[in-house]
Amino acid sequence: MAGRLRPRMRPGPRQPRGSNDLVTRAPQDPEQSPKPPRGERNLNAHHAWAGLAAPANLRYPPISVETSGEWACFTRPEMNSERVSYPVMTPPAAVGLLSSIFWKPQMRWVIERIEVLAPVAWTTFRRNESGSAITRDHLSQGYLDVDDTVQQRMTTMLRDVHYRIHANVWVHPHAREQDPAKWRDQFLRRVKRGQSFRTPFLGMREFHADVSESTDQGPVDWTEDLGIMLHSISYDDRTAAETYDWFAAKVVNGVLEVPRTGLMAEHNEKAR
Repeated sequence: MAGRLRPRMRPGPRQPRGSNDLVTRAPQDPEQSPKPPRGERNLNAHHAWAGLAAPANLRYPPISVETSGEWACFTRPEMNSERVSYPVMTPPAAVGLLSSIFWKPQMRWVIERIEVLAPVAWTTFRRNESGSAITRDHLSQGYLDVDDTVQQRMTTMLRDVHYRIHANVWVHPHAREQDPAKWRDQFLRRVKRGQSFRTPFLGMREFHADVSESTDQGPVDWTEDLGIMLHSISYDDRTAAETYDWFAAKVVNGVLEVPRTGLMAEHNEKAR
């Protein structure tokens, strides 16, 4: 026996192609305003960070992850001809590692402290490197003459490193969302799943890093005054210029405490 045919629903009037009329939905929360158009959202997502300093107290306690690798090199900027690493991971290197896992234009990572979980071990290697970057002239020629640009460089680096990074999320004061709870959760989920936007590395891109959830392993028994260390790198969106800041680094019982601001920021604040 043939089944009964269901009556077809008559569609409503279609929106004419090319119409500028927008159909908007009412927000679920009466106190929540509807989202702006896509172009406006993109403009609001970009904020200038030049001249801003992280507040002394952030909304949530820091989160922690562990990172390890076979090789690492956190180059000291005063060494020009030969690379020499700091004996411990620098805060900008930790920021770069965390940003490779999760990053948003409305937030910045603030490093609270770095724990050293493996004894400091050194090694060196020498290799041939190009003395110049590839320029437009090289592209027009179609090749790079290695015999004219090659040079040998010595690298003094770390091996078998293991760190625990304690960091917090700093939200731009003009961002639409001021609560970083969801970004913290997304970061921890990505760490658990082993996801990243780009390969995390330890100072140099060829030194890949393994990032995992934090454990209860204690830091090593190591206390040393490291002198002046790189604290942060600031970028000017208008001129693309880099500004460096420093701090007096000291490892106490395997823990490197990172101050909220560097020496240059403190000096500029006192000069005002």
